[in-house]
Amino acid sequence: MAKVELKKPIVDEIAANLEGADGVVLVDHCGLTVEQDTQLRKQMRAEGIIYKVYKNTMLNFAIKDTEFEPLSKHLEGPSAVAISKTDATAPARIIANFAKTAPQLEIKAGVVEGKYYDAKQMEAIANIPSREVLLGRLFGSMQSPIANFARVLNQIAESKEA
Repeated sequence: MAKVELKKPIVDEIAANLEGADGVVLVDHCGLTVEQDTQLRKQMRAEGIIYKVYKNTMLNFAIKDTEFEPLSKHLEGPSAVAISKTDATAPARIIANFAKTAPQLEIKAGVVEGKYYDAKQMEAIANIPSREVLLGRLFGSMQSPIANFARVLNQIAESKEA
């Protein structure tokens, strides 16, 4: 069996994982202990994120002629890829939080909703709260004036009764 035939399924797997992805983060994972890597993978799995280590050449073939092609210039040295199809900022957020306890873990670059970002920009994206947190803040800010208005009406009604 030719080498190309052996590599094609891996390239197809990567391409399938990238299809419809909202957020993709390329990570330098060199220096992580097995325990740290296991913890990181567990956190990724809990959020529905695909986190895998592929050969750079395989990743390069899979991202060629896609919106993820700008990542190819960062495919040097050990690389892992985190792919999310639901929350675009989740991979960057989890990796940045994990990197606080494991400084060997570094974000190389990423693509969020079709736009390429370098390492510094990905750090900024990692600070964006999750969708649920943002929605909670929005609803909280909408609820506050209504609750205050209801309290005022209640106080007026109580003062009229007295």
